[in-house]
Amino acid sequence: MALRCDLVIRDATIIDGSGRSGFRGDVGVDGDRIVAVGDLGAAVGQREVAAGGRVLAPGFIDAHTHDDQIVLQGAQCMCCKLSQGVTSVVVGNCGISLSPVRMPTRPPAPLDQICAPEWWHFGSFGEYAEHLRREPPAVNTLALIGHMSLRVGAMGGDTQRAATDGEAERMRGWLAESLAEGAAGFSTGLFYPPSKHAPTDEVIAVAEALRAHRGLYVTHMRDEANHVLDSIEETLRIGESVGAPVIISHHKCAQPENHGRSRETLPLIESYAARYPVAFDVYPYTASSTSLAARDPRPDVPVQVTNSLPHPAMAGRMLADIAGDWGVSLIEARDRLLPATGVFHNMAEEDVRRIMAHPLSMIGSDGGPLASKPHPRLWGTFPRVLGHYVRELGLMDLEMAIHKMTGRTAMVFGIADRGTISPGAFADLVLLDAATVKDRSSWDDPIQPADGIIETWVNGQSAYVHGAGVTGACAGRLLHRHA
Repeated sequence: MALRCDLVIRDATIIDGSGRSGFRGDVGVDGDRIVAVGDLGAAVGQREVAAGGRVLAPGFIDAHTHDDQIVLQGAQCMCCKLSQGVTSVVVGNCGISLSPVRMPTRPPAPLDQICAPEWWHFGSFGEYAEHLRREPPAVNTLALIGHMSLRVGAMGGDTQRAATDGEAERMRGWLAESLAEGAAGFSTGLFYPPSKHAPTDEVIAVAEALRAHRGLYVTHMRDEANHVLDSIEETLRIGESVGAPVIISHHKCAQPENHGRSRETLPLIESYAARYPVAFDVYPYTASSTSLAARDPRPDVPVQVTNSLPHPAMAGRMLADIAGDWGVSLIEARDRLLPATGVFHNMAEEDVRRIMAHPLSMIGSDGGPLASKPHPRLWGTFPRVLGHYVRELGLMDLEMAIHKMTGRTAMVFGIADRGTISPGAFADLVLLDAATVKDRSSWDDPIQPADGIIETWVNGQSAYVHGAGVTGACAGRLLHRHA
């Protein structure tokens, strides 16, 4: 009797997410699972797709996002991810999560630029998780709990100091409760004002909740510039102290005086990884993006404004040009624009390539979905890796790049049955043209879907079709970590 499936994708070059060489074959999907891989000539699909040799890969897993709000807002808001082939996102990064603390007034930067003030109404992770169950997202969502959010809640906004033992215990309790309700780990953003006064011992005291739940420790480190080596040491001390696997967020060597220092940082991370679980994510650009308040501007680091609450018309313009028009210094122009976000051109291409090619890396976008002129990484990260860094530069082969977006990411985060094309795995899939896939998102016009991403499926349902956009399907789920 012929195998009957909801979907059969025929004659694809299957790159299965494991890192091994691609192979020609068919994939059968029934419901939300892959049921067969290989020669399915005898199978019958309710829908059949002729791949014509184009690449079929597991849906990409975005290792680092700030999509906490937009995953709650329907399919159209997730076009920035689905149009890249992304089917799963990790939210709650850099110490910022929409739960488990309600914030009745506008939170401090950078929390206010990640999620709009009216969305800070989840008093527990359980409430956030229930929202995702009640109104399924368009992509699968794995969630972290942010130290910054906990600090603002436990310390009544008085964060320019170390937490008391009682405040740290309150944060630890909230984290433990969130992990029990399905959160995957704990993130910090020790670079930012609401958390920068937290000593290492405070972070360890809060992170102790990870031990019982085998949760992850994920961090935007205290310093990615002059003291990057010290920050790596601190990061690994925190993880080892509580027995938590460590993920370094958007690893970089920031500011011109630190360009080239990935030659130092990568061997240091490797030395820890030889005895302890350590990974890092990276995005394929030489510019970062965050609150304009995060760093004092300097002439040798060009800054482009992505959003400004008091001066929205300045979005997309260079800070130096704005300062010139206003006849003020860079710092005064920055201060007039606040609350605001910007792009900081502060990295070297050699470091980006070296970090991306490293065996411990994963791909994460770190996009800012609320900005009116966002960093191009929000729409372009994954196709940029595949088009620019794989096809044009040959930095790595296609199989390895896809592994860094799928199977490796699923393994690091403990996401079961995703990130691979194999019988029994969930049917998160992307069909792409390896000869044409390319990011179209640019600094001047960042809100642009990629070329070469033909169709994206989430849990077996078609979620995005090139040229037509999102289908409206909301087949995503809240994901849980399996340690």
